Amino acid sequence: MSDVRTEEVAPDDWSAWRDIRLRSLFRDPDAFGSTYETEADFVEATWRSRIDGTSGPGVLAYADEVPVGMGAGWLYEPGRLMVVAMWTEPDWRGRGVGRQVLDHVVGWADERALAVDLWVADANPDARRLYERYGFRPDGRTEPLRDGSELTMSRLVLAPRRP
Repeated sequence: MSDVRTEEVAPDDWSAWRDIRLRSLFRDPDAFGSTYETEADFVEATWRSRIDGTSGPGVLAYADEVPVGMGAGWLYEPGRLMVVAMWTEPDWRGRGVGRQVLDHVVGWADERALAVDLWVADANPDARRLYERYGFRPDGRTEPLRDGSELTMSRLVLAPRRP
């Protein structure tokens, strides 16, 4: 694999975060609960707030200073972090970028003794395979991908890891 590094981003990185997030929503609309149309209307302050570190880490994967992958964590209840916004540029899939982003997000959670889970679109078997190889397991819960959608997503929880 080419040299890829992950970096936790901050509000000043909002335009790089926005650009790859909008690409992800445009290229793979059935992989996310949100839509390109919704997020394309976000103002700068919204983008900055999404990666301000207060609700969890935002992580970009860079190859030659170009973002090729992303992911984030969201503290949605005490003691729990949900992995969200995972995506890898199509030309970079299968090269370990997603795993590196997961390592960064899950490492952040491990440092804070948080349980980790996520929702994966059932129409995205490649993502599910990545998560299950990482140690996530289905807990039996499914929901519509979005309100009114016939597409579904399944909840996966990270199996407890040894310190």
